Amino acid sequence: MSYLVGIDVGGTNTNAVLLKNDVVLATAKAATDHKHLHLGTMQAIASVLKFVPDSVDKPIELHLSTTLATNAVVEGKGAPTAAVIIPGPGLRWEELGLAFKLFPVKGYIDHRGREQAPLDHNQLEEVLAEIKQSGFEAVAVIGKFSPRNLQHELEVEELVTRKFPELLPVTLGHRLSGRLNFPRRITTAVLNASIAKIQAKFVSMVQEVKDRYNLGRIYLLKADGGGIDMKVSITRPIETILSGPAASLMATMALVEEIGDAVVLDIGGTTTEISLFYRGEPLTERDGAEIAGFATLVPALFSRSLGLGGDSAVNYDGHKVSIGPWREGPPVALGGPRVTPTDAVVALGAANIGDQERAIQALKEMGACYEIDPIIMAKKIVTAFSLKAAEAINEIYISLNSRPVYTVSQVMAGENLKPDRLIGMGGPAAYFIPKIAEQMGLPFTVLPYHEAANAIGAAASRPTVATTLRADTALGKLVVPELDYVANIPRPLLFNLEAARREAIAKTITYAEQMGTLFEPSEIEVTEEEVFNMVRGFHMVGKNYTLTTQVKPQVRRIKKHRDEMGEDSE
Repeated sequence: MSYLVGIDVGGTNTNAVLLKNDVVLATAKAATDHKHLHLGTMQAIASVLKFVPDSVDKPIELHLSTTLATNAVVEGKGAPTAAVIIPGPGLRWEELGLAFKLFPVKGYIDHRGREQAPLDHNQLEEVLAEIKQSGFEAVAVIGKFSPRNLQHELEVEELVTRKFPELLPVTLGHRLSGRLNFPRRITTAVLNASIAKIQAKFVSMVQEVKDRYNLGRIYLLKADGGGIDMKVSITRPIETILSGPAASLMATMALVEEIGDAVVLDIGGTTTEISLFYRGEPLTERDGAEIAGFATLVPALFSRSLGLGGDSAVNYDGHKVSIGPWREGPPVALGGPRVTPTDAVVALGAANIGDQERAIQALKEMGACYEIDPIIMAKKIVTAFSLKAAEAINEIYISLNSRPVYTVSQVMAGENLKPDRLIGMGGPAAYFIPKIAEQMGLPFTVLPYHEAANAIGAAASRPTVATTLRADTALGKLVVPELDYVANIPRPLLFNLEAARREAIAKTITYAEQMGTLFEPSEIEVTEEEVFNMVRGFHMVGKNYTLTTQVKPQVRRIKKHRDEMGEDSE
């Protein structure tokens, strides 16, 4: 029998699910302690593992969706990080407008990956000494064209290792992305370096959980909906940002058979995450994830966060109900200090949690100055909640229809996006999703196990990797930056697109092995490819190939009922 545990560490609660042969056996919930994230994880795991027979001797796999990296970036809790950049001539790096301390070093790799000027090692040593003296705790290294020639970034890493080991580990830009957007690559590398130690501490704590419960492999959910081995995530923590929204989408794909053009709402205690599907496929961020105003190259599923949740603070000025974007504690019905949307639902008798009389009394006090009955006050709050969510969704569609949008497999340009269905999950979803759907005139679906849906999404996700291959037959060079791989092309004149595809797929399999997972060539797809003729004078002297290959994020289909197993589920 195959058992698997999924955990979603949310802003308010940590949810867990236990699967057996892709059937939900048990769910559990614990409060999230942001200072000690592993405590809620341990409590939730202990609750669901009670349903595993003692006779099971195979280690149970664990899939985690966590807010750790996201919170560290949003709250600015990362280590002070210096960015060593190698911009080359002609770039006014001072005008990039990045919120990081940049330390430029002389050296020049051109757009084809040729070294035009060696790295200035004397200047580099001076820069690293200044970085150390200034109290920076982490270093990121980014060359403008390093994905086409890794040499200079590797030279910086070697010098840090040899003479400035206290600044290790160093994040090299080319290992995180093979794309060339210099500002985004700087941002991605700096954020990765800044949260690496936080991630390492978290992994150490999760390792304690693993040892205590004799768990097997542990994967963390990435922003693109795929999993990454927990130990590998120490060097690539930036990829785990926005794993919460990714879990929402993976849960939808795992639990809904026909998705179509849907908008997905994950209503939590503090925020509501909004994601979109087009023709059954989740939309992805075209250029990379954006978080807290930082534009990165991290592959990510499209999502937007709205400061609206079941525990959001509610205000009323006699004319208008305002909800959020902050949370001041649990609902009044559960002993909290401020009226929340959850209190409105409890007062209306639609949720059997906490003390209904306490919720009604708080609503009575809120409306007393305006002579408003507490039940009418509750209905006003529910209407305001639904309107705010519906307006946010409409604004997202208006924005997206003004620019091209990437899906997982295609580019969509000039086509009008609109939802034909609302899908919801999260603790308050059963009550609020029908109300929001009514405002929008849409049919709706509330996911099975909606309170633990994100944990199901984490559990249902599969590992995934992606690589970039660049081959220049005129130079006879082939580079796969994520692998630190540089090689000569044996017969440049015979190298063609088919050869590039075979090499790219093979290198993706190698990369996956380094990440701790195994895939067949049939599971690898080419998602992007470009071919340019290299011309000198009036003669073609070679071709330049750029291919992106990946293991496409996939989900396990979760059976909604135990009798779908075809066997006794106990």
